[in-house]
Amino acid sequence: MKIGFIGLGNMGAPMVRNLLKAGHAVSAFDVNPAAMGALVADGANAAASPAAAVADAEYVITMLPAAAHVHAVLTADDGVLASVASGVTIIDSSTIDPASVKTFAALAAARGNAFVDAPVSGGTGGAAAGTLTFMVGGSALQYDRVKPVLSAMGKNIVHCGDTGTGQVAKICNNLVLGIAMAGVAEAMSLGEALGIDPHVLAKIMNTSTARCWSSDTYNPFPGVIETAPSSRGYAGGFGTDLMLKDLGLATDAAKSVHQPAFMGALAQQLYQAMSSRGDGRLDFSAVIKLYRGDR
Repeated sequence: MKIGFIGLGNMGAPMVRNLLKAGHAVSAFDVNPAAMGALVADGANAAASPAAAVADAEYVITMLPAAAHVHAVLTADDGVLASVASGVTIIDSSTIDPASVKTFAALAAARGNAFVDAPVSGGTGGAAAGTLTFMVGGSALQYDRVKPVLSAMGKNIVHCGDTGTGQVAKICNNLVLGIAMAGVAEAMSLGEALGIDPHVLAKIMNTSTARCWSSDTYNPFPGVIETAPSSRGYAGGFGTDLMLKDLGLATDAAKSVHQPAFMGALAQQLYQAMSSRGDGRLDFSAVIKLYRGDR
């Protein structure tokens, strides 16, 4: 299949590589020329604009930081809707608010295109391994159409319901993730202060009731999990500013339906503190720095 892919960051680039490995032809665009250049070496075509990336595409995939970026890519003079053929399905794997998804779906429908929200879970490791979970919002027919493409990049392709429900699933998932990471950071730091070896504590937690992904796969304490960002200076991974954005989406969505989000609001403050002191580019597990005195 011919796929136009826009957004080649920490998640988008490995997703494109998996599409190429699956035999798809990918025309890619990013505002960072270096990101496009790296993928050209793997077989992708570097497009000069979003419009050029989707000119002859059978599917379009966007993976962008926020709703404002998706809107710009869709509606700019050299954007997706200015060039994509009628009938082509647009898949957005960004994490944005459900209301924006419905707005974008209406814009696409006016041009004869389906817009499917398909945010992901699994982190950069899952993106590289092709084991992402895709949370798909759209009709049953749209789900059936996008599943073969998404399967080249993910292991679990879940139909969540109508347009926008993929984003509902994603913001709820990341609400738990942000809270859980802060909880693990707090416990690991307390254990260290009380004198237990962090490796021993992590082993106990990971075979007991405290076990969770934030502890057994992505532990925030340096050196506990060799493959986690905490063991490489919190470089790469899922940025603190992105987690802050996602928690903002969750708490805003909660307000819109008058649903309490007590722990989400507190977690949001923790990641805001990290961002405010200049650590927004670090992986979100760096929240442990607040507990360990910035070590």
